[in-house]
Amino acid sequence: MAAAHNKKTSCPMPLFAATVFLSAFLLFQIQPMVAKMILPWFGGSSSVWSTCMVFFQLELLLGYLYVHWLHETLAPRRQTLVHVVLLLLSLATLPVVADPSWKDTAQANPTLNVLGVLATAVGLPYLLLSTTGPLMQAWYARAFTGVMPYRLYALSNLASMLALLSYPVLVEPFLEVQAQSWGWSAGYALFVVACGATALRSWRMVSPEREATVSAARADIPRPSWRECLLWIGLAMTASTLLLAMTRHLTQDVAPVPFLWVLPLALYLASFILCFDAPRYYVRPLFLAALPFAFFGMDRIMDEGMDVMAMIALISAALFVFCMVCHGELVRRKPHPRHLTLFYLMLSIGGALGGMFVGLFAPAVFTAYFELPVGLFLCALLVVVVLWQELRWLWRILLLLALCGYGVRLGQVSLEYVDGYRLVVRNFYSQLRISERQDGELGLKRNMVHGRINHGEQYLAAEHRRTPTTYYCHESGVGRAVLGLPQERSLKLGVVGLGAGTLAAYGRKGDEVRIYEINEQVLELARNEFSYLSDSPARIVPVLGDGRLMLEREPDQGFDLLAMDAFSGDSIPAHLLTLEAMQDYLRHLKPDGILAVHITNRYLDLQPVMAAVAQHFGKTALLYELERDDDNDFCFTSDWVLIMSPERAAALPPIMNDGVALKPKPGFRPWTDAFSNLFSVLK
Repeated sequence: MAAAHNKKTSCPMPLFAATVFLSAFLLFQIQPMVAKMILPWFGGSSSVWSTCMVFFQLELLLGYLYVHWLHETLAPRRQTLVHVVLLLLSLATLPVVADPSWKDTAQANPTLNVLGVLATAVGLPYLLLSTTGPLMQAWYARAFTGVMPYRLYALSNLASMLALLSYPVLVEPFLEVQAQSWGWSAGYALFVVACGATALRSWRMVSPEREATVSAARADIPRPSWRECLLWIGLAMTASTLLLAMTRHLTQDVAPVPFLWVLPLALYLASFILCFDAPRYYVRPLFLAALPFAFFGMDRIMDEGMDVMAMIALISAALFVFCMVCHGELVRRKPHPRHLTLFYLMLSIGGALGGMFVGLFAPAVFTAYFELPVGLFLCALLVVVVLWQELRWLWRILLLLALCGYGVRLGQVSLEYVDGYRLVVRNFYSQLRISERQDGELGLKRNMVHGRINHGEQYLAAEHRRTPTTYYCHESGVGRAVLGLPQERSLKLGVVGLGAGTLAAYGRKGDEVRIYEINEQVLELARNEFSYLSDSPARIVPVLGDGRLMLEREPDQGFDLLAMDAFSGDSIPAHLLTLEAMQDYLRHLKPDGILAVHITNRYLDLQPVMAAVAQHFGKTALLYELERDDDNDFCFTSDWVLIMSPERAAALPPIMNDGVALKPKPGFRPWTDAFSNLFSVLK
């Protein structure tokens, strides 16, 4: 009889597992997909992903709250009816697609608008997908007395990680966004069928008599204390905070691209898989011993710059250790399955609090990226808390001293973020710092920094203050392009990306320089901390908003030269380099006008992108590379591509004669609004 019973109860397991796997795969496949859909509407900022994560975590919290309410208040058969009705209603929201009408007002209040567009695009399907893991576990545990359903949670995290890793490798490089949307929607319809079948099986397996018996048996299981619930929340919040803060640290200096979103999140999920699949994978002494090394590694990253691959590797290793400790300690404290939904609810509250702290609170309150030191200290504090009862008084004192010392060190690092700068400001788009230093005989120099990237500088001495510097000096590609324009007439110059306003130095009396800038703080700093705009004899016309969107809406401007110089960290946002974007830029040029694109980048080789654009539109693309000369304090190393008609390229003035013609890379696919592939241009 026992053998027969085991055979009977094991049969439905594949159905439960398949439903959980499919829901988790779809849940995390939609995250980078929909974030990529809306990234261009918000200027390509790295904060878009952080805000998206806030939305996803809040939806997860709502989903777990809904499951907890179902589990605690409704009988199993009523749970099934309610959930199936909601699943059928959610089909009416397909296909998932971001409403383009949000694009027109996106930048008025970017944080709220990111949340709004996601709610309308994927709100109900994402909510129901988020409920599946804990709901299936609760139904499975209720149907089969004595089973431990937590391995289904490990399975769901495995599916989530596979979804994330497959997106930048198998989906993004081959499918346009519209095809991704339709494919995901078809997968969601399949999930609804699978979930409905599982609900039907659960309905049949729980008779009214069994339901009454199980409910009576579970009434005697004590509820976890509020202190235990707070510890669950704290551990989950710490892992979530470090995930988002360390991801932001990566994307601010490299590029806000799906690969750098996915890698940290995949490691975060891997720790869930290992810890929940089998507690033995969390080798407590090993990971607690690795924790100080992870803290030390993050101290190095925050204190000094390093090679990008080394930085990615070190951040990834440290994040994995932090998450294994947080999630391993959570699993050590997991409750009886009777309180499974409460446990997951506390985890989701912690995750949402961490997301809101990094994505909403920090940009509004902090002037620098203080959330990373805060997350690191919280991790150290919680380790002390979880070990406290297990240690003798001497070890407790040593741990407290170590915690205080680490807190002091993190305080020093935080002060270094702002110490020595004239001004530090932050908003949704970036954190900007203004600094000054003496530069030999040339005198005092002021610069603007985003992360570790210099976005413009100016010598303050009267004889040098009007001289263009850095990537825009006279010897740079854009400098030679402007100086090579006809000087006998007034010129109209366009600039996308203001920085310190350096390109305004090329304006002459009678010229017009029209500058597009998405970040109002940049415009304020260029006006108040630098004098390029006020010193220029040209007519300066600032246009606040995303450069591409503004140019789309404007009539033809007739620019003699349009310079594309909008950067997010060290990278040009991909939506500014697509064929659709380039078509708009070329529309605004005079027939003999020049499009100048700044492609200086430590991590990405954008020459194939520019060559493909030029070939598509029948233009010539010339590369002007400038290496920094120790004898020239005004110039930085820079790469500019000048795109123009073949006729103009054949009649260049001597100052522009050393450009190198770019040739299309065989097999390289031009980027469009629906397709771009960062892997293809990694250096």
